[in-house]
Amino acid sequence: MDLDLLADATPPPRATFAGGRSHIGTKVPQLPLDGEGLLRTVRLKSFACDTVLVTNARFAAFVAETGYVTEAERLGWGQVFRALMPDLSLVGSTFPQTPWWCAVAGASWQAPEGPGTGIANRLDHPAVHLSWRDARDFAAWAGGRLPTEAEWEHAARGGLPGDPRFPWGEREPDDTVFMPCNIWQGRFPNHNTAADGHVGTSPVGYFPANGAGLFDMVGNTWEWTAEPFRIRSQRRAARARNVYAMAENERLMKGGSFLCHISYCYRYRIAARSGVAADSGASHTGLRVFYDG
Repeated sequence: MDLDLLADATPPPRATFAGGRSHIGTKVPQLPLDGEGLLRTVRLKSFACDTVLVTNARFAAFVAETGYVTEAERLGWGQVFRALMPDLSLVGSTFPQTPWWCAVAGASWQAPEGPGTGIANRLDHPAVHLSWRDARDFAAWAGGRLPTEAEWEHAARGGLPGDPRFPWGEREPDDTVFMPCNIWQGRFPNHNTAADGHVGTSPVGYFPANGAGLFDMVGNTWEWTAEPFRIRSQRRAARARNVYAMAENERLMKGGSFLCHISYCYRYRIAARSGVAADSGASHTGLRVFYDG
């Protein structure tokens, strides 16, 4: 491991949250089939979390100390968003339902777009291509853990009252003026104007923090949680989705990513959620470490 990659690998500051009453979900779900509603009251124990996503520099320090090999490295390939590929000849195959995703041999956290790419100029960007197990193991090494969905949503609200859609409140991001997080601008998936200055990931802390001092709670990369993906409903569609999620060993992710847009993946909202196979990693999957209070 190049020691230069270990620069700025110091653990970031943490935000702390007192235990007490909180809530999960929303009264106004935008994607009901994802299980965003209903709003439910919960009791939380005190906890803390990192103010930023885990960076490439910090993940490199973990690998240097432990010799850890990620699932993408063991599998020998990763999922890369097609528009990020510097050389399309490296594309092995695409996915029929989502042709903007490519299977790229050699893509991993340290070669995000495959052979010939690296992280030397992205040390302060979030580490990506991380599976649920990779995230869990890093969090344990850091002395923490992955969050519950309720903890994540409570942290994302950052002290805002009520049921806000976003960590900053209710104002909807647009493609030209109000861009408070790293999401897609333009027409997905063929034209990204990059009006916010970023086609892919952005440095952690680039966009404004929420009221608790947390950056990138929506956008930039998805964040793994500790929980399996489940929908709390007895409707037939929900039961079928839960059966599929269990069979595929799906885990819950929160926060959306730089690929989200209201026209396609309106999941850069606090209540939004997604189920992803635990062994899956891609150009937009990362993590944030949480800690017991």
